[in-house]
Amino acid sequence: MPKLLFTVTEDWAFCSHRIPTALAAQDAGYDVVVAARMRDHRQQIEDLGFRTVPWAIKRESQNPFSEISALLDLIRIYRTERPDVTYHVAIKAIMYGSIAARLSGVKACINLFSGMGVVFISNTPKFRLIRAMVTPVLRWALKPATARLQVQNADDKAVLNGLEISTPDRTDLIPGSGLDLENFTETPEPENQAPTAVLVGRMLWDKGIGELAQAAQRLMDRSVKLRIVLIGDPDPANPASIPEAQLKAWADAGLMEWWGRRSDIADIYKQSHIAVLPSYREGMPRALLEAAAIGRPLVAFDAVGCRDLVKDGENGILVPFQDANALANALETLANDAGLRKRLGHQARRDVEAIYSADAIRAQIRDILTRFKPQ
Repeated sequence: MPKLLFTVTEDWAFCSHRIPTALAAQDAGYDVVVAARMRDHRQQIEDLGFRTVPWAIKRESQNPFSEISALLDLIRIYRTERPDVTYHVAIKAIMYGSIAARLSGVKACINLFSGMGVVFISNTPKFRLIRAMVTPVLRWALKPATARLQVQNADDKAVLNGLEISTPDRTDLIPGSGLDLENFTETPEPENQAPTAVLVGRMLWDKGIGELAQAAQRLMDRSVKLRIVLIGDPDPANPASIPEAQLKAWADAGLMEWWGRRSDIADIYKQSHIAVLPSYREGMPRALLEAAAIGRPLVAFDAVGCRDLVKDGENGILVPFQDANALANALETLANDAGLRKRLGHQARRDVEAIYSADAIRAQIRDILTRFKPQ
């Protein structure tokens, strides 16, 4: 069998987002191997029938010696595994994986920008410098005719093609990683209780959680009955991580509840009334896809990735970017109108079924991988 090697920085990231893609590779006739920093999810990956290879990578590292070591380790892995196709996920894996592939004679590479990340989002001097250094490396990495780019929204495609990192004919728009609709079934919202809005994601400032706290204060001042619940942990490896002390302070003030990381996301959405994610930029926001599958209306900033999914007045409410007052108004509108929540939530479910289901995404990826398959 031809071999496809997934290169991902973290084993949990593979489990949370890439399993449908790996299953699509199996469907296309590949032996699938996963290279990542292996910690708590290695057994889960192997139980699915995928072989694992530990990669000595630290996603949070900015130490040049550590980065060189990670690159050398990946070159060793590629030369040992000799894959026919590699599938690189996110910017660090794309850069190091493409270099390793070029030096190891790998014939074909697929490079997924699941989101542009802080390197492309931030305009601080530090990240502007990193962006200026990274862009030419990415151009070189994706230059071969057998290297393809995958993005999850039209804005990212335009940006990356505009930077000449890839070309339109070698760029595939795949809207998300695919959602298992059997585990996320449309469910009526709970009755006889105050409405609950849920945000699921890493506790990062660029998820719009600061603006959500401001909106929560406005709602409290207006005596609007709405619980706001945050689901997820801080991410110390990310410069935009929100300190635990701040999350606890918001909870102590009664603005928002912070439940930390949870695995029962479907059940949490089933007990909620609204899904909110005022993120600054997404690839395709999986948290909102999951809420949409349950049949919940969506609230998000009019931002890259989010605007591809959230259609204002159809399946949710799009809010002007970083406008905390408009965010409060949108949440208040939905908190006070059960009929509107039901209509928007039902359409959100229909949209997921038609475009974003695991079956739909899996079919797209299977077709792409079949074209790469050695004859």
